[in-house]
Amino acid sequence: MREPRPRWTFVVWSIGLATYLLAVFHRSSLAVAGLAATDRFGISAAQLSTFVMLQLLVYAVMQVPVGLLIDRFGPRRVLLAGTLVLVAAQSAFAFADSFVLALLARAFVGVGDALTFICVLRLVSSWFPLRQIPFMTQLTGTLGQGGAIAAAVPMTWALGTLGWERAYLLAASLGLVLALGLVVVVRDAPSVRSLRGEAMSLGAVRRSLGASWSQPGTRLGFWMHFSTQFSATTLSLLWGYPFFVRGEGRTPDEAGLLLTVLVLAIMVAGPVLGWLVGAYPYERSTMVLTIVGSIVAVWTVVLAWPGNAPFGVLLVLVVVTGIGGPASMIGFDVGRTSNPDERLSSATGIINQGGFYASLLLVVGIGLVLDWRTPGSGTSYTPEAFRWAMSLQYVLWTVGLVQVWRYRGRARAFVARARPDLSGG
Repeated sequence: MREPRPRWTFVVWSIGLATYLLAVFHRSSLAVAGLAATDRFGISAAQLSTFVMLQLLVYAVMQVPVGLLIDRFGPRRVLLAGTLVLVAAQSAFAFADSFVLALLARAFVGVGDALTFICVLRLVSSWFPLRQIPFMTQLTGTLGQGGAIAAAVPMTWALGTLGWERAYLLAASLGLVLALGLVVVVRDAPSVRSLRGEAMSLGAVRRSLGASWSQPGTRLGFWMHFSTQFSATTLSLLWGYPFFVRGEGRTPDEAGLLLTVLVLAIMVAGPVLGWLVGAYPYERSTMVLTIVGSIVAVWTVVLAWPGNAPFGVLLVLVVVTGIGGPASMIGFDVGRTSNPDERLSSATGIINQGGFYASLLLVVGIGLVLDWRTPGSGTSYTPEAFRWAMSLQYVLWTVGLVQVWRYRGRARAFVARARPDLSGG
């Protein structure tokens, strides 16, 4: 049993957390700049959604390779690489003067973003006592969402006051400070500055990933992540601001407030869900089913409301939808208790893809439907068009809920038969 020094434990965790927070900021920085981007690059809604589509696709595809890179080179080196990639990518986005160059820059934002979260989770596993890992994992994901708050209100101010180039350059420069902290302070483990694993052959990688995916708990975690996250992610990354302004007739300040409340709901719900998961480990899939059902219900009220929904109803929408963000991390806990330590990184990478693939599909689908329902109207999307577009969520919820229900039975049966020492789903 390791006994890390408490002071340095939280210093290392704080720097890792700040790096993840900055990655979330960069990931979300286009949310309040969507309408400005359509004017700057002269693009349609479908092209605007391509920014986030490519960013999410790169992030999702990178998850498993990132897990393997961490096992090979240690979390500190991979986290440092991700920070430097984000600095370069956001700087390039600041100066991009064409759609193609801007798209390439956002793709590298996705690369840098992908190189952060799993690294911080690995630091948590290395530095904290075993009994604290589930709570600290949830707390890390929750506090990291503060980056989306910075991307909502301060980024709105920066774009309006400093302009496009200076706002994004200022955001990029923050990564240089954190890179210095990673080099000077962070260690991969209390007793080792840099961990370095053995190189794995391609065959060994395939066998490890195959074993992880064949585990019912990994698949259950994947579909939990898929079902819970995409609604909040889509609102916070791109379509929340246009939906509230053009679809629900709210002012830009009200839309910014709603996006801020969304992130606050994510941050408040995380520790609560962390405690519930620890107290009731056999009810994790039940929690997910209940949360997703609540999200479906409140979205149905908003979309069915005659005319614009009242501001209070929209507040309920962002609060309930926001809970889905930390609920997606329940899938990580299912994966953690369903896989041996040597496959934990690959299983985490597989699970972490679920919500981002769902978000990717929804972001692109919304852009296509908006262009279909308001052809030739630029960014003058109608409330009716947004109702059509946001209704695409029901397809993803249906698929996700069916799969969660399907695999929770298989996961529980597997655990009861083969791993009685572990919790099921």
